[in-house]
Amino acid sequence: MRGFIAVSSAISKALGFVSALLLASAVLSVAHMVFVRYFLGQSTVWQTEYTIYAIVCATFLGAPWTLLVRGHVNVDLLQIASPPKLRLVLQVLSGLASLLFAGLLAYATSFYLMETWEYGWRSETVWAVPLWIPTLPMAAGFIMLSVQYVAEILRLFLDGPDVPESPLADQTELFSETTKTAEASR
Repeated sequence: MRGFIAVSSAISKALGFVSALLLASAVLSVAHMVFVRYFLGQSTVWQTEYTIYAIVCATFLGAPWTLLVRGHVNVDLLQIASPPKLRLVLQVLSGLASLLFAGLLAYATSFYLMETWEYGWRSETVWAVPLWIPTLPMAAGFIMLSVQYVAEILRLFLDGPDVPESPLADQTELFSETTKTAEASR
């Protein structure tokens, strides 16, 4: 099980790197578009569509990495206040619900990918991109997100519940240090 967790984490990290490259290429594409339009006075053909697809692909391919680094939105007030055993149950239930959602989206996007491939759909632009190209990262991202959720659930069973850090921990420590300093100076 540790091997599965390590492999899925490595793949998620690699997809996070690919997402960063896609976002950087989108920025360069926009810069190129601005230069061509406003400085050379020419029209652009591929830049807008590429930028949109790159950002969408980065979003879906980066989702497993975001889960790995705990970057997804998480309402954890109840988890923080719960004892460790209940916290584990809550985190597993949350992971299972999220896995179900990601799995359903993985199925739907995979089905859509097969349709775009089978029917040879293309975008209705001058560039006419085959739609399986931007659809593939959506399906791959949701499949890998589902795999990463399985790895995170397994990690919970092996390592126990995550202990979220209280947002007030730093302020409490700072207050304690200030109080000690003030008392020592008296």
